[in-house]
Amino acid sequence: MIKRLILALTLALAPAPALAWGDYAHRLIADIALADLTPRARVEVRRILARGAAVDTPACPIGTLADAAVWPDCVRSLPDRFAFSFSWHYQNIDICAPFDADAKCPDGNCVTAQITRQLAIAADRRASAADRAQALAFVAHFVGDMHQPLHIGDKHDKGGNDVRAAYGAKAPERMNLHRIWDSDLAERALTEPPAIGPRSPTRAQRRDWAGGRVADWAQESWELSRTVVYPELKGYPDTCPAKSDIRATIDEAYVAAARDAVRLQTQRAGVRLAMLLNRAFAR
Repeated sequence: MIKRLILALTLALAPAPALAWGDYAHRLIADIALADLTPRARVEVRRILARGAAVDTPACPIGTLADAAVWPDCVRSLPDRFAFSFSWHYQNIDICAPFDADAKCPDGNCVTAQITRQLAIAADRRASAADRAQALAFVAHFVGDMHQPLHIGDKHDKGGNDVRAAYGAKAPERMNLHRIWDSDLAERALTEPPAIGPRSPTRAQRRDWAGGRVADWAQESWELSRTVVYPELKGYPDTCPAKSDIRATIDEAYVAAARDAVRLQTQRAGVRLAMLLNRAFAR
């Protein structure tokens, strides 16, 4: 009991890991996908999730698709077991050069490559229950990550992590551009009326967004980094590569410009996650 209390206290005092798209957005992406699963895919997803406890991460459960979608961020608090996956959340493709889907992905250790790899494991009925549940969680999360523009686009600043930015009452010493897109900006954009919900994408949008390949979707995120994330940022130099130690301000004009991108990418991610799962579990 004493050991458990010490472990719980240690985890509570440890710095929280950065959350790609934040808990709210990842869960919303999963809910959008769940609403669009075929009956066959829904049965298989439920079967995998029913064995989610086999992964043995009680502090980070895999009981629902929404749980699965936040699991890869949650287990960052368990680096002794999951440090191998930390580089899988992003790709950092240079926006100062032409788009290259294969860039910054050594040995497949990047978000786009892992979506395909983990989907194959999740669909493999010969794989163990733990491996399938873990792989499903990675897919649900990484599809969301890839649609966050700063997990793909990079201006020589680690996907905005090196850009200090003031956001509302939060001073730049506490915030950076990447974190703002992951959390504060994302949740605000998704909850402001009309809030995005699982049924928000129209039938026409679902048809349009379900096309293409993972590389095509990555390029969309990269393009938003190049045309919205950086150009609209007040105080950020319009040079490639950017200078170091940048400090910028997130004002209402920037929020307005970014809002549509956040809402679009979140809905796209949900629709595309459903499409991938429907295909993987078609047999």
